[in-house]
Amino acid sequence: MASNPRNNANKKLKHHRNHDSDDFEGNPEAWATLDKNFKQVQSVLDRNRALIQQVNENHQSKIADNMVKNVALIQELNGNISKVVSLYSDMSSNFSSAFHQHHSNGHTRDD
Repeated sequence: MASNPRNNANKKLKHHRNHDSDDFEGNPEAWATLDKNFKQVQSVLDRNRALIQQVNENHQSKIADNMVKNVALIQELNGNISKVVSLYSDMSSNFSSAFHQHHSNGHTRDD
């Protein structure tokens, strides 16, 4: 009976995924950095959630002083959005550098 081409493709894909996984698992420093950065991002996003809730409550109250407070809250939100963009950019750059450094040190899929 002839071998099924789909099964061969699946075996190659599984083999490829296993090699990629091994490459990343072999770099605990890169994973630790990513984990730290994701926690920072989540902290900022949690703060944004609280800020948005406060802005909504202030807006619904229709109290002039609360509306004035919203200006500062929205400014903080804008700053936090920029911070999240920066953190994701740094994560991408760090991850890419770690990946390329790991591969340039002789850890390739063909090993």
